[in-house]
Amino acid sequence: MNVVMNAMTVDVEDYFHATAFDRVVSRADGRRRPSARSDRWGELESRVVPNTHRLLELFAANNVRATFFILGWVAERFPQLVRDIADGGHELASHGFHHQLVYLLTPEQFRHDVRRARAVIEDAAGLRVRGYRAPSFSIVKQSLWALDVLIEEGHTYDASIFPIHHDRYGIPDAPRRAHVVARPAGAIVEVPASTLRLARTNYPIAGGGYFRLFPYTVSKAAISHLNQRERLPAVVYIHPWEVDPAQPRLPLPPAMRWRHHVGIGTALDKLRNVLADFAFGPVSDVIDAAERAVVPAIAGWAHAK
Repeated sequence: MNVVMNAMTVDVEDYFHATAFDRVVSRADGRRRPSARSDRWGELESRVVPNTHRLLELFAANNVRATFFILGWVAERFPQLVRDIADGGHELASHGFHHQLVYLLTPEQFRHDVRRARAVIEDAAGLRVRGYRAPSFSIVKQSLWALDVLIEEGHTYDASIFPIHHDRYGIPDAPRRAHVVARPAGAIVEVPASTLRLARTNYPIAGGGYFRLFPYTVSKAAISHLNQRERLPAVVYIHPWEVDPAQPRLPLPPAMRWRHHVGIGTALDKLRNVLADFAFGPVSDVIDAAERAVVPAIAGWAHAK
């Protein structure tokens, strides 16, 4: 049986960039919500460089290449980190610049954010950026126009659409496998985050808080099912702050605090296990390896305005 190549992805952002902190920390450009604290991104302790290096060291020890979706704000301040990622043989991709939810932006605001992020990442490493992942998977049905902007700005694949029900994101009827989306601006490959389909419902299984929350046996069984039963690659995602139990604790409502911190103490061990149990590569390699599985977009979700 051929081994299925899965995608290992990292969203390179600091702990205070997480969407949960929008309510308590203002962005670096001075814009903040009325309820935000006076702290600004540039005034907080940054931990993204050492945490990202922990992941780079782990990947190197396991001979794994990954895709790093880098926040432009991070790339602008730490260009050497971008070069270190590239020097490790990893794929560089964009996570936008200011970690803003796409569906809260206008198309022109989104274009500016995407263009600025791609420029600083490419300038830091001298490499082309092909891929994009929206903060908090925030390309949803009402913001599918963002795919047109990505196409016009030169991106060839997107990894922003999560085919689940969620209070902040998701397109539950979107395809679960890599597929080509036809839009007015052209076509783009969509690489959705992994789900397991049970009783006509998709369940998230291989990244972020879901990876931290579930015992590793659950994640292992789900990825094995995708690979062996469905012959689908898993798309695993993690953030550098998720392997940092010592990160500063900023004030959050109880539910959001639990979401952000649950399982952080065990995430690195789970990541070691998954790297030992499955084959991984960057998203671009997974797209190439799964070319026969890339299918036309399904009318009914991809053409919403």
